[in-house]
Amino acid sequence: MAHADPYEDYPPLKPQQTGLVGKCPRCGRGRLFSGFLAMADRCEVCGLDYDFADPADGPAFFVITFTCIPVVAFAVWMEVAIGAPYWLNALLTLPLLVLFCILPLRPLKGLLVAQQFIHNAHEGAIAGPEDPHGPGRR
Repeated sequence: MAHADPYEDYPPLKPQQTGLVGKCPRCGRGRLFSGFLAMADRCEVCGLDYDFADPADGPAFFVITFTCIPVVAFAVWMEVAIGAPYWLNALLTLPLLVLFCILPLRPLKGLLVAQQFIHNAHEGAIAGPEDPHGPGRR
């Protein structure tokens, strides 16, 4: 039961309420993911087609920027300042990498998809000489 207007009959939901927990950004009840990071084709509750969703490398960028770099800096600091053996460095930094880098990927991806839905974000296009305002704008 897909709707022509994706907002029809549904109150606006906050992306934090739906995206972070992996729920449909339109109804807030259906699953957004079919696997750990694999997107479902559509919502099983309201029928929203998830073809609009393309967070690309956004979640990975945020994870790398805000967690991987500090964890790697910590590992280098342990090696240089303390002279920690490799096994101790691995014992302390590998769980940090898994905890702070792998686990946030799904909630971040869900949040970015929900933001795309709420703001009706689409891939950018370059305006041609016949339409100086861009496609779809008049």
